[in-house]
Amino acid sequence: MNIIPVLDLMNDQVVHAKHGNRHDYLPIKSVLTHASEPLAIVQAILALYPFKQLYIADINAIQKTGNHKNTILEITNSFPNLEVWLDAGFDKESSITSYQSRNIKPVLGSESLNSIGQYQALSTASKHRAILSLDYKDDRFQGAQDILSRARLWPNDVIVMPLNKVGSNAGPDLAKLASIKMRTKHSNIYAAGGVRNSADLEALKASNISGVLIASALHNGALTHQQIKQLLD
Repeated sequence: MNIIPVLDLMNDQVVHAKHGNRHDYLPIKSVLTHASEPLAIVQAILALYPFKQLYIADINAIQKTGNHKNTILEITNSFPNLEVWLDAGFDKESSITSYQSRNIKPVLGSESLNSIGQYQALSTASKHRAILSLDYKDDRFQGAQDILSRARLWPNDVIVMPLNKVGSNAGPDLAKLASIKMRTKHSNIYAAGGVRNSADLEALKASNISGVLIASALHNGALTHQQIKQLLD
């Protein structure tokens, strides 16, 4: 099972995403570093463990209130061996092509899409095969229903993103993950939100989940280098 750390950017800060209530997001507090700058946070995460990938959510871009493009490109230039999964609220082909870096893979969030056709058009416009994020809020799917129902058109990697679970310390949504996994035989399913500790990671691994996106359990010290190493090796 793969483990991908998460970086949430809002108003030029790394923030602690919680329950998907973006107006309440506060600057991150981390046991990994006293610094708060995005580059310093990434460096601290990689000092904990040399992860191969990083998920970045540009909250301002998702909400159409600005973007962190310069910061994101600075991260990719500073860590050229790190593959970045980027959700920047992509909804136009021009927004995809502006991030055609060799190590950025676009994450297409269902909350930003109005049809499976729009997903396909954006995926085609991307230099790299896009990743699909199935977004939920208060257990309601966010996006056009044909995105959810036409699983045969899903890409290789699919994230299940129950926003109410993010930063909740309530455990992953195993039932929803199992439901989504039943819809597809060709997509790798990635869990997001709620992971508290290594026991949650073991439960996801036992459920044949391909990977997991994690922030809180890294920054509060619940996951150690050794625990991560044991799961990944």
